[in-house]
Amino acid sequence: MDLPDPDAPTMANVSPAVTENVTSCKIVSEPVVSATVFPNDSTARMDVDMRERMTNSRRRQWLAALGITLATAVMTAVPAHAQSGNKPALLVLGDSLSAEYGIARGTGWVSLLQDRLSKERFDYSVVNASISGETTIGGKTRLPDLLKRHRPAVVIVELGANDALRGFPLQTTEANLRTIVSDAQQAGATVLLVGMRIPPNYGQDYTERFFALYSKLAKEKRAALVPFLLDNVISRPEWFQSDRIHPTSAAQPTLLDNVWSQLKPLLKKAA
Repeated sequence: MDLPDPDAPTMANVSPAVTENVTSCKIVSEPVVSATVFPNDSTARMDVDMRERMTNSRRRQWLAALGITLATAVMTAVPAHAQSGNKPALLVLGDSLSAEYGIARGTGWVSLLQDRLSKERFDYSVVNASISGETTIGGKTRLPDLLKRHRPAVVIVELGANDALRGFPLQTTEANLRTIVSDAQQAGATVLLVGMRIPPNYGQDYTERFFALYSKLAKEKRAALVPFLLDNVISRPEWFQSDRIHPTSAAQPTLLDNVWSQLKPLLKKAA
């Protein structure tokens, strides 16, 4: 079996509306000031007054610093979608097909999705947690932290193609996707599973069972399903990059249309 090279790893792209800044906080201990005993009462009183003024000054400085630290901590702790006007988050967990691999930033279907949401008056903030080269095991590993940080209302799962490119057992891919869908649902998110096909040179049995596992899982977990992300794209060779795997910018609106038809019924418009 001649397996094509897997995707080159790149960093995930996160929507600017939900980018998080982490500010480190540390507790600073004040040094202990030793008291000096004077034999003269008046001198002692002057020393006490002076130390009280110094203590009050230090206390005010410390409280001011504490206030700044606490304010910074509170701002940092705000969930990402709360920072963008309390919009519910829509999390995309995908691979290079969702990570704008080989095309200009801002032209991928996930970036276009944010524009579509605004145009259709759906008040969601898109979090693109897709990474080129990602497999189902990688997505399963990263998901718990993403759910904790973003608390998404909807999770779009676009994974599995790289498992096939690497020749992973179908049972492994299916089990990982099942865990991903279950974890997202248990966190209160609605899940949209995005199906994929692989080239026939992997063998008819493998390719058919790979394609079928998406509909099987969607039915089992009662998740929404995009049957095939590249529908209406695969027949247009001019819409693919030189590797004949990754769609060009011209194909991205069609990818979005394929997702949107199944995503829109899951969304709720702001009251």
